[in-house]
Amino acid sequence: LHMGKTMKEDLTVVVKYIKHLYPPEFNMFSTYAELYHNYFASQAKKSAECHLEDKDIYLLLSWVHKIYPKDMRQDHVLAEELEKVKLGSLLPSSLSKELEKKYLDSEEATIKNSLSRCLDKEIQRWKDDKEPEKLNGHFQSELLAIFVIQSIYSGQKRAKDISAAVGEELSHRLSKELPPFLKSYKDAFEDFKEKGKKHTYYKPILIANINNCWNFRDYTEKNMAENDDNKASILSTLSDIENSGFEVLLQHLFAQLKPIYKKFTENKWDSSNEIMNEIIKTTSKHISDFRTLKDPFYHAIVEKIHARLVKEYIVRLLKKKVSLKTSAQQQNLAQNISKNAADLEAFCISNGSQATWLNSALPKLAEIIRLQDLGAIKMEVATLAKTYPDIRKRHLEAFLHIKSNLSRGELKSILGYLADSAASMPPRAPLFSNINVS
Repeated sequence: LHMGKTMKEDLTVVVKYIKHLYPPEFNMFSTYAELYHNYFASQAKKSAECHLEDKDIYLLLSWVHKIYPKDMRQDHVLAEELEKVKLGSLLPSSLSKELEKKYLDSEEATIKNSLSRCLDKEIQRWKDDKEPEKLNGHFQSELLAIFVIQSIYSGQKRAKDISAAVGEELSHRLSKELPPFLKSYKDAFEDFKEKGKKHTYYKPILIANINNCWNFRDYTEKNMAENDDNKASILSTLSDIENSGFEVLLQHLFAQLKPIYKKFTENKWDSSNEIMNEIIKTTSKHISDFRTLKDPFYHAIVEKIHARLVKEYIVRLLKKKVSLKTSAQQQNLAQNISKNAADLEAFCISNGSQATWLNSALPKLAEIIRLQDLGAIKMEVATLAKTYPDIRKRHLEAFLHIKSNLSRGELKSILGYLADSAASMPPRAPLFSNINVS
């Protein structure tokens, strides 16, 4: 700092008061500038060859890459004259690269150890079994994500302050550290998920950790390139944590719903409106707990519930428990299914489900039951297959068991039409492929 200040002040005096006292051919300013630079460079080299602490390496690199070439040599009084002199760097390139490597290795190791210690503290907080704090009504365990992201961001900023190249190299290195860190986080989460079931705040802690993923996801989406393999790995791990948490949160609800759904076929679809009301009432109690999830995750879990409610209804329709011979019986069942579908859709949409792709499944099945004309049935089957291309012959055959007034020839004709209509591409959001037909 003393040398830099002295050099800057003295060269300013040379420019303002001394240079014009000599003939131009004396190159007075160049002489002074080169002498000062050579001395400064020799002292910098001597320092660089000593054993330096991390903070000293950082300071020396800051002088080499930023303070000396930019703050000093770009000074408005000196810049024009120094541009003519063409002074070199304070350090030889090989020595500068050696210091950069030491700095990068040290910074990478420091941040890596810091992240590991932070995860240990987070795991201990889970074990302490305290209710997570709430922010805007959402459980949060954000200290981990905030600390990790802040540590990476601060490290990148410090490196960029040395030079863009050093900053880019550290960013590249740290982007490789985030995937293994998040895998360790995922392993710890899975361990707690299995061993912490008796904790008083088990579910709130799970929800807080699902919410935690949002900060990592947001940071990754905004700061990593699409073609970066680390980005895909990070997002995949975060999805695993989120889905693993959803699975636990939904277990109890789905277990409660199973015996209720069985009532549809046990009662041969009589009292189906009462059964659907019971399903909605049971689901509603659980959904209220899920509102402590952040909005993207709340919508995701409600969509999973929506898909499960529709799927379980279809499963009961494919059980071959009901066989109706007359048009009147079939129309009555179709009417019940349509009413159930409308109630189910209204409930899911009112609770924030954005899975509108599910809404036409039950009405289309109801329409197939209602129709009696073979050509009309085929057209409706074609529409169903276009909307849900994962439906297969085995599904349709089990479903058409309901329409026992179809002849074998008519049944074969309808099933053949499905084969012609079914798309070969797998659907973006499968429905029927998740349903096994016994």
